[in-house]
Amino acid sequence: MDLRLWWREQNGLVALIGEERYRDRLAELLSRAAPRDLAAMGLGCSRRVDRACRAPEVCGQDPGPRTDGRPFSRSGPVPGACSSFIDCYSPHGIRVGFSGGDRHSAVMLLRGGPVEARLWVDGVPLLKGQWLDDGGHWLEERFFVIRIGGPDDHPEQGYTIGEWLHDIVSLLVYDADLRIPHVLVPGPTENWRYPVVDVRDGTVRVYAAEEAQAAATPDREFPVGAR
Repeated sequence: MDLRLWWREQNGLVALIGEERYRDRLAELLSRAAPRDLAAMGLGCSRRVDRACRAPEVCGQDPGPRTDGRPFSRSGPVPGACSSFIDCYSPHGIRVGFSGGDRHSAVMLLRGGPVEARLWVDGVPLLKGQWLDDGGHWLEERFFVIRIGGPDDHPEQGYTIGEWLHDIVSLLVYDADLRIPHVLVPGPTENWRYPVVDVRDGTVRVYAAEEAQAAATPDREFPVGAR
């Protein structure tokens, strides 16, 4: 109820305490929320992003165990219910995504552009002042991966109409288990327009594109747990 009221009473609360304090408290409440709270709150979900959840009794279910014993990744509709929730109504542009078994959550407030976008993972604010993409994803139920603003001096840097970020991007690979952020910036010969990340055999690998991943030619590698 605290979360729903804070979200619904945005205009009056911002007038009382200001935009930044309102935003930080909203992020705190969202970071503490379970999927069933977000469904009951009235956000859209991964089954229907353009309107409030019409089946909170479905999206509000806790995921059951998988046959292999690993946590059940939410993907909707059942038995895992939904893995992500989206605010289609307020100007904050809320995005909340859960990792497998609801172990971790990533909260984004997009607010209409990459300069103003903000990110929290498990309630920890990350990359303040950085340009952020309009969404990220969970990898191996542990790593949150998101594209961020790339270097201005990259020889291939530019801007394509319709893209959220500039052409050449950097990456954040955040290890939520160890709370270690890996900010990866491409060098002059690394053309990261649509980079791909995977984790195999205890190693995180970054590829320039899906074609490079298919050819097993990573640009970067580092061991899981590296600082």
